[in-house]
Amino acid sequence: MTHRLFNAYCRAVLAHPVFWLVLLVLLCGFAGWQARHFKIDASTDSLVLENDKDLDYYRKVSKQYGGSDFLVITYTPTEAPLFQRDSLDHLQALQQDLKGIDRVKSVYSMMDVPLLFSPKVEFSELANNYRTLADPDVDLQLARDEFTDVNPLYEDLLVSDDGGTTALLVNFERDEKYFELLYRRNDLRDQHRSGELDAQGEAELADANLAFSEYNSQIQARTAGEIQQVRDIMDRYRDQADLFLGGVPMITTDVVSFIRADLKIFGVGVLLFLILALFIIFRRPRWVVIPLACCAVTVLAVTGWLGLMDWKVSVISSNYISLLLIITMSITIHLTVRFRELHQENPDASQSWLIKETAAHMMRPSIYMILTTMVGFSSLVISGIRPVIDFGWMMTLGLGVALLVCFLVFPALLAPLSPGKPRQGKDISRQLTLAFAGFTERHRPTLLVMALVMVCGSLWGISKLTVENRFIDYFQEDTEIYKGMVQIDRKLGGTTPLDIVIDAPKQQPDTVADTDQPGEGWDGEALNDTSADPFADEGGDPFAADNNAADPFADDDGFADQDPFADSDPFASDAPMDDPFADEGSSDPFAEPATQGLNLKDAYWFTPARLAKLVEIQNYVESLPETGKVLSLATTYEVAEKLNNGPLSYVQLMLLAKFIPADLQKQLVTPYLSDDGNQIRISVRVIDSDKNLNRNDLLAKIRHDLENNFDLEPGQVHLTGAMVLYNNMLQSLFDSQIKTLGYVFAAILFMLLILFRSLPVALISMVPSLVSAGLVLGLMGWIGLPLDLMTITITAISIGIAVDDTIHYIHRFHEELPNDNDYVATMKRCHGSIGKAMYYTSLTIIAGFSILALSSFNPTVYFGLLTGLAMLVALLSNLTLLPALLITVKPKLKAG
Repeated sequence: MTHRLFNAYCRAVLAHPVFWLVLLVLLCGFAGWQARHFKIDASTDSLVLENDKDLDYYRKVSKQYGGSDFLVITYTPTEAPLFQRDSLDHLQALQQDLKGIDRVKSVYSMMDVPLLFSPKVEFSELANNYRTLADPDVDLQLARDEFTDVNPLYEDLLVSDDGGTTALLVNFERDEKYFELLYRRNDLRDQHRSGELDAQGEAELADANLAFSEYNSQIQARTAGEIQQVRDIMDRYRDQADLFLGGVPMITTDVVSFIRADLKIFGVGVLLFLILALFIIFRRPRWVVIPLACCAVTVLAVTGWLGLMDWKVSVISSNYISLLLIITMSITIHLTVRFRELHQENPDASQSWLIKETAAHMMRPSIYMILTTMVGFSSLVISGIRPVIDFGWMMTLGLGVALLVCFLVFPALLAPLSPGKPRQGKDISRQLTLAFAGFTERHRPTLLVMALVMVCGSLWGISKLTVENRFIDYFQEDTEIYKGMVQIDRKLGGTTPLDIVIDAPKQQPDTVADTDQPGEGWDGEALNDTSADPFADEGGDPFAADNNAADPFADDDGFADQDPFADSDPFASDAPMDDPFADEGSSDPFAEPATQGLNLKDAYWFTPARLAKLVEIQNYVESLPETGKVLSLATTYEVAEKLNNGPLSYVQLMLLAKFIPADLQKQLVTPYLSDDGNQIRISVRVIDSDKNLNRNDLLAKIRHDLENNFDLEPGQVHLTGAMVLYNNMLQSLFDSQIKTLGYVFAAILFMLLILFRSLPVALISMVPSLVSAGLVLGLMGWIGLPLDLMTITITAISIGIAVDDTIHYIHRFHEELPNDNDYVATMKRCHGSIGKAMYYTSLTIIAGFSILALSSFNPTVYFGLLTGLAMLVALLSNLTLLPALLITVKPKLKAG
């Protein structure tokens, strides 16, 4: 089969170099034209698992409580205290300027909220007698006390506990076209997963995906312009205040800028390095131009394909250019080294003969080299994490293109040239690789013992691996994302949202006979007793749809749609992007609900005893060191108790309900109580910057304590929100790592068995790659570096790439051994020939991956450095441990 394939290659390619050059030029032109459609995506799909069941519940809950698209600006005055009129006027001026931006629906700040304790107001005054900080005669000291200590609705939410920092919420108008396209796409996706789509439905799904993708790209560009306007306005106010920008749209826009910068840095950096390296190694222009041409055609072809297929690049796949450059260069270096060896051995040979013999010797190992690398990348498709899956497919395709391009461009460009004279002179690289051969011959037992010790140490480190990593650590400390998240985390109650949803018991007392005392419900509250209803004779429900109570938030500056701080990370927003949560809203404590019609007097939870129990639950959650601000119906109840100077009776509670206007009810009650009154929601913000945060342990503890310390049934308690979804993804990393490693090991072992037709040789071939991958995982465990979206790809990729050199070495070993059947002499000959190519390619790969350390995205930095380390260990293992095993075991190498 191999001979027939090679003969066909000679007839089709080597015999017609000009034809293939012309065809490749046309291909590059077409790819360059399609590359204009190349797009970048920064969606939060990277934070959730494919088909996560908790995502369905999250969307169901979020549909009840709503959401919107917003930015957060933290404001810390530097010239005067926050609660002085000059600072407040400066804050209000900033607020007014922000309102002038197109598509800004409202800008909400501490200037707009009602003051309930400055001085204290009566229940009867709630409907029409609000005062705000905008009123000139407000007692600012009383207001400061209310925001920082007295009013639980505001403290650590609108103003930091030291009274020095506040924030503004910039709400944007809802883009109905975006959500229409999003809903249609998601509906069709759900039907596709359930197998309900026919051929026409599949076509509609393809159209829906394309329409959403194109419009999402338009929104991405529009949002970037809007955020730049916000930053320009902020710059005009930085002379009197420290300002930081947060929110999903800003994070998305900045991540896109990170990707663009990484693409430029990685591409240009790797390109410059390759030019320098090729010139230093080969010292002839042709051996610089031809490899670079192979790299350029590969990258351009893959980029054009991505543009043609509307396949967007994410943070995870943003290093595809550098990886393609590195791997393509590896193939061309092997071809170049073999060509030069043949030329040196046959100085009078013709160019066509040298090209043909080079291809004959290198085609088989190169094909298997690329196939094993493709196996490494294709293993990522079983990770269950969408951007990692896309990265796996993208690189698998790219590697196939790289192989084809190298075996087309290399001979086509080389054919018109004359062979020239073989290079003469001292070969330092050959002396270096032969030194490794001598070291292996002299210290073979020591090498084997050291390898065994390394394996044991790696296994110990692997046992200490964790998946707990903070989202904030994905970004470097000098980025605005990091600074804004730290500011909100430490001063304004935390960043990562968590919702605790508690359902009413399935068996509720329906009559007086079901209660513990006559006329009372659970814990003694009045239940189903119309005589206790202060509204029985009032002519109906004060919260009916036609209620005309005065609206203290009639303008756009009230508790608009969202808590300004519920989300400074890409979890809980409806930001116009490909957000898995976007279609259903946010887990925001002040989100405007999607449904209306709540009747408090019929609500199961709206009774003094049950609210008191809810207060106990909220106090417990607030006591946990990992939690920041906690909001629920209990918060509103605590405010009411303070206004009442003590606990409320059932009648007083109903009177309070009567005086709460409908719009204020939307802000204080509806976000935490379902329409039927049988479900409550506690909004928790977790402090992501807490170094002791363990999400999985925290979620398990909350669930356990609620069920065991507060007499709640397991079916009543539900934990949801961004933290749960993100934790699910993190916990899946172990499983993904095991699955990808198992897939890579089994697939590559099978391929090596086919290639070498010997189980001992196949097993020996796996050792250098497994040692390098194991050492990297062990090192991560030793230093406490957790697995993340990028580092889980290291082992599969490093095994796939590292085994390439192993294949080349054993293939050459197989060719050289029959000369004298002396394993030691064969080792030295291999080190002096193929060892040089391994040395060149490995150093190129190591340096190429190290360039990724220039990224602004920390997981990419770790990925580059650790993969480079894995390649270094693999090189050393291939030059020492691999020959040591071959000499020790002396396996029989069968003809392929």
